Amino acid sequence: MAMLLDNPAAVRRVAMDLLARREHGRVELTRKLRQRGATDELIDAALDRLAEQGLLSEARYLHSFVASRARGGHGPLRIREELAQRGLPRDAIEQALNEAEIDWNEQLRAVWQRKFGQLPVDARERAQQGRFLAYRGYPLDLIGRLLRGLDD
Repeated sequence: MAMLLDNPAAVRRVAMDLLARREHGRVELTRKLRQRGATDELIDAALDRLAEQGLLSEARYLHSFVASRARGGHGPLRIREELAQRGLPRDAIEQALNEAEIDWNEQLRAVWQRKFGQLPVDARERAQQGRFLAYRGYPLDLIGRLLRGLDD
């Protein structure tokens, strides 16, 4: 059953339903409401009001996203890129990553330990492990130190 989003109350109700499930950024919430047929004027008014009431918070969304992705084993480079693709400003992303106080070296080691558990014995294995960790979003310098056994 499709809901017609032609009045402020309906747009607000759908926005609050989305926010009740998880934190959303303003750009993401705008896109979802637009897909459901709401006009830009109704969306802007509803989101402005939600932000004023503290129900929509970019900072809270950034914090939640960074923590969630870090728990999932993703590194700062991948998290930064995912947030940028979601339309968030670079300075806010950097601030969220800095405030997260995550030890990326320790995080890298935990991901590596779960996946591989032992140092590579040859160049092929080193490349395989390095590609995996780079794909997860960890800096190459940290990966290199780990794979050479120098991260302690």
